[in-house]
Amino acid sequence: MPGHPSVRNVLVLATILLTLVAASSTGRVVHTSPSEAPPASMTPHASLVPESTSPAADFTTISKLVNDAIAARGLPGAVVMVGHGGKVVFHQAYGSRKLAGEPGLDGAPAPAEPMTEDTIFDLASLTKCLATAVAVMQLYEQGKVAFDDPVQKYLPDFNTANDPLRAKVTIRMLLTNTSGEGIDVSLRDPWGLAGPDKAEGIHRALTTPLQSAPAGEFRYSDINYLLLGALLEKITGEDEDDYVQHHVFGPLGMHDTRYLPPAKACGPHIIRGAAIAWAPNGEPTTECPEWTWRTTLLPRIAPTARDEESRDDPSKNPDYYALLRGTVHDPTARRMGGVAGNAGVFSTAHDVGVYAQALLDRLAGRPSDFPLQQDTVELMTTPQQPGHDPRQLEAANRAARSGTPNYPAIKGQNLFGFGWDIDTGYSRPRGRVFPIGSFGNTGFTGTTLWMDPGSDTYVILLSNSIHLRGSPPISNLRGDVATAAARALHLYGAAPP
Repeated sequence: MPGHPSVRNVLVLATILLTLVAASSTGRVVHTSPSEAPPASMTPHASLVPESTSPAADFTTISKLVNDAIAARGLPGAVVMVGHGGKVVFHQAYGSRKLAGEPGLDGAPAPAEPMTEDTIFDLASLTKCLATAVAVMQLYEQGKVAFDDPVQKYLPDFNTANDPLRAKVTIRMLLTNTSGEGIDVSLRDPWGLAGPDKAEGIHRALTTPLQSAPAGEFRYSDINYLLLGALLEKITGEDEDDYVQHHVFGPLGMHDTRYLPPAKACGPHIIRGAAIAWAPNGEPTTECPEWTWRTTLLPRIAPTARDEESRDDPSKNPDYYALLRGTVHDPTARRMGGVAGNAGVFSTAHDVGVYAQALLDRLAGRPSDFPLQQDTVELMTTPQQPGHDPRQLEAANRAARSGTPNYPAIKGQNLFGFGWDIDTGYSRPRGRVFPIGSFGNTGFTGTTLWMDPGSDTYVILLSNSIHLRGSPPISNLRGDVATAAARALHLYGAAPP
């Protein structure tokens, strides 16, 4: 509970003894100021907000990085937000959300649309940590799931053949991507394209063979979170989009954040197979039921890419080659009707910032609307993979100090929380200043959220980088933006850009 000693505070005390950091007379930890601490030192999640001693931040390097990426056709546009010390210290839009000549809302070629700070993005895999993992942790707080229970206890169809390996797969392994599951279900046949088929998607997640032994190697997997979404819906009796709207996004006041299932659209629109599109000549709707979403959001949404599912036989996809705008890009979530545990949530930089600040506040024991208790958030954001050890963080930070950054810092040691990446091959968005122990995640569409409790900082980069066919990956840009933000704030002794 907020204000009470937590698991992380115990780990913090151990780290303090090792690093000779002083403790206050009240027993709370007095952390070294991020403006003074060495860049690669381990900074555990703070129990108090560090005092900022830095001068006014200059974020021009971030603007140059993003504008250069746009000029190099790495992405059409982006929105960047940086929060520090409980305040938004930088928020800016760049480039275009739709390029000139591409279809407008009516399907005809149209001028470019400028990116705006309130643009709504397809968050892709940020859905896993912002929605699904939080919902599962709420079930944990309610005593409805246990991390080391087998998945088959809650989803019997996961192991109808009594396979001894599948019997070993636990909720912990799904949350930390150590279950042995493959990356995704089969999409080779056209299931769900003529019309959404959620039952088929769940069936495939339940029955796809394991690719490796449970509790072994780390493998980022959509199947893990498809299963967690199915578990959530079975236990609560609610669709995941309804559950997270009422229990996660709503309590946080994230008014522009939600799943956008075509079946629950209210207002002018047309549906083509599994996709939705604007109907410019449709009748406006003044009253929409509470469980629906208004299609008036569609003009603010950044399109992702053209729908190229079923390229071998386009006749099986009624939406073939249309520009996806308001329809989730992830093909599995799309075929399941736009709502799945792995993808489907749309949001703005503002709302993601609200989420990030509330989480940081809860971790620090400050007043917060974050819908989990402090100890639960501690669990989420520290290494929880099978065989995890508190000493792994310090070992990883020692390795990171030794030379060129590696991801993960120690080969073969992947650190993953319950929904949050801490130190894996996907940790480049951490950049070169934030310590290992900060955490975040990314989305395939070009979205990133990274948080550092030690300095009370978060960095958000939202883009639709996949909009440009053949564009270079933005993995370096994600990390460079985080590095530039930390340097602008003079964190951990980093020199300004």
